Amino acid sequence: MHDLTDLSDQEAVRVDGSLAGKLLIAAPAIEDPRFSRAVILVCTHNEDHAMGIVLNKVTEGVNLPELLDQLGVDGDDAPEDAHILVGGPVGRDRGFVLHSEDYDSDGATLTICDGVCLTATRDILHAMTSETPPERYVLALGYSGWGAGQLEEELADNVWLVGVPDPALVYDPSLDTKWSRALARIGVSPDKLQVSGGRA
Repeated sequence: MHDLTDLSDQEAVRVDGSLAGKLLIAAPAIEDPRFSRAVILVCTHNEDHAMGIVLNKVTEGVNLPELLDQLGVDGDDAPEDAHILVGGPVGRDRGFVLHSEDYDSDGATLTICDGVCLTATRDILHAMTSETPPERYVLALGYSGWGAGQLEEELADNVWLVGVPDPALVYDPSLDTKWSRALARIGVSPDKLQVSGGRA
């Protein structure tokens, strides 16, 4: 698991213009299949970088108990039908857990928005399989990352629409409709969006 302590400085990421705690909703023009119809929760965003987790693409061929066992955590009590998200193309060997606010790992848990936190240390894996797991959680492998100015450039090119996350949407296992529902929350109908050149 990747240690996010270097990303835990709330003051560093909650600057004016930061999209931390917002949703990026892919425009239809995105040609990259990794981000087609993607809904991304932005976890950190400052002048140097941005990092987010894709909320609606699933890792195929592995279930949660198996993955936890591979990581050395007893996964016998983990739900087999729990989705493991593809958080993005970067660091696919790293795990990131989005979870409710009833769990906190001192110095390693980052509050993203109301009802959603991010922890990326082994502590959260053990908590998930304990007698008192977080009320809601979802595990993602990998993340989406942008270098300095890259996300701003993509926004200027209309690659992404920006929305406000709802915990119900973040944790909802109905992944196939998450993109259209995220658009509906900002008053946009998918069939009204103009398809033009753009890439992530």
